[in-house]
Amino acid sequence: MAKTQRKAVALISGGLDSMLAARVVMDQGVHVEGINFFTGFCVEGHTHAIRRRDRARPKRNNALWVAEQLGIRLHIIDIVEEYKAVLLEPRHGYGQNLNPCLDCKTFMVRKAHEWMREHGFDFIITGEVIGQRPMSQRRDTFPVVARESGVGDLLLRPLSARLLPPTRPEREGWVDRERLYGFHGRSRKPQMALAARYGFRDYAQPAGGCCFLTDEQYAAKLADLWAARGRRDYDLDDILLLKVGRHLRPRPHFKLIVGREEGENRFLEGYRKRFLSLRPVSHAGPLVLVDGELDEADLELAARITARFSKGRGAGRVRVAATTPEGGTRELEVAPLAAHEIRPEWYVERRGAQALRAAGAARA
Repeated sequence: MAKTQRKAVALISGGLDSMLAARVVMDQGVHVEGINFFTGFCVEGHTHAIRRRDRARPKRNNALWVAEQLGIRLHIIDIVEEYKAVLLEPRHGYGQNLNPCLDCKTFMVRKAHEWMREHGFDFIITGEVIGQRPMSQRRDTFPVVARESGVGDLLLRPLSARLLPPTRPEREGWVDRERLYGFHGRSRKPQMALAARYGFRDYAQPAGGCCFLTDEQYAAKLADLWAARGRRDYDLDDILLLKVGRHLRPRPHFKLIVGREEGENRFLEGYRKRFLSLRPVSHAGPLVLVDGELDEADLELAARITARFSKGRGAGRVRVAATTPEGGTRELEVAPLAAHEIRPEWYVERRGAQALRAAGAARA
C-alpha cells in the first residue's frame, strides 16, 4: 500500500526562517501550503510606496514572494478585528514596546490549528528558532504556545527541532527528525548558509522584524492615541495614519499629522472628509490633518505650525486654508512659528518612553 502523503500548513511571515522551515519539510515529501495572517500592524500591509525614498526600492509582498520561491499556495487571512483582543489585553504582557509577541504567536498558531482541522491538514510548521527573540522564542515559551494554542505536539519547528522533544510528526515518521536542524541563538549565519545551499537569494532581511508594534516610535504614537482618546481602541485607518507624517501634539486635546513630502500629502488627502485639514495657500507646504477639537486660539496655533513647515517659514505672514470635513473653507493669515517655538515634547514619537509607561500603567 502506498504511503499516505502528509499535509502541513506553514506560517509564512515573509522572512527567511519561515521560508527555510517550509522548504526543509517539503524536502521530505510533505505537501505544504502557507498561511499568512494580516493584523493591520504587519510591515507587509503598510503603505510601502508613499514616500519618494521608498518608491526607489523594489516593491513586493515578501510573504507572496516566499510562496512563489517555494512553489506553494499561500492563504492570506484578515484577522484585524480578532487581533484587537490580543493587543489590548495580552495575557503575557508586552515586550519592550507594545508588542504582545507571546500572545500573538499563540493566537496565530491557534488560528492555523483551526484552519488545519477545517482543511484536513496534519500538522503546523513555524520558523521559530530557540533564543532568537527574547519574548516569544525561548525554550521555556515554546511549550506555552503549543499548550495555549491547543495544537499540542502537532506543532513542528524544523529549524530547532533537534533541540526540542520529538513531536508527533517526528514520532509517527511523517518527517525524519535526523533531517531537521538544531539552530539556536540570535545569529542568522546557519540560516544564511542553509539558504545558500537551497539557492535562495534576495530574501527579506530580519532587522526590525515584521511588525510595527516592535518599533518604539510607532508604539509611542499608538500609546499617545489611546491616552488622548481615553480608551484603548483603534481602527484600521488609525493604524495606517500612525505610519505617515510627523505627529505633533501641541495641546493635550489635539494632534497634527504633518505630511513630510508630496507622496504623504497625497495619502493624507484621502482623509480630508474625516478630519479638519490645513494647507498653506500663499507658499508651497504640507497638508496637515487635525485630530481633535479646536477653539480659535488652537486653530491659530495649528495654522502657525503649518506655516512653519511650509516654504514660507521665513516670511512675515503666510496664508493657510482650513477646510472642514464637510468642505467649508476659511483662510487665516498667520506668522509662522519660529524654530525655537516648536517644543521637542510636541513630537509624539519623541515622547516614547513616557507614553509607553502610561500605556502599561493603564493596562495594569
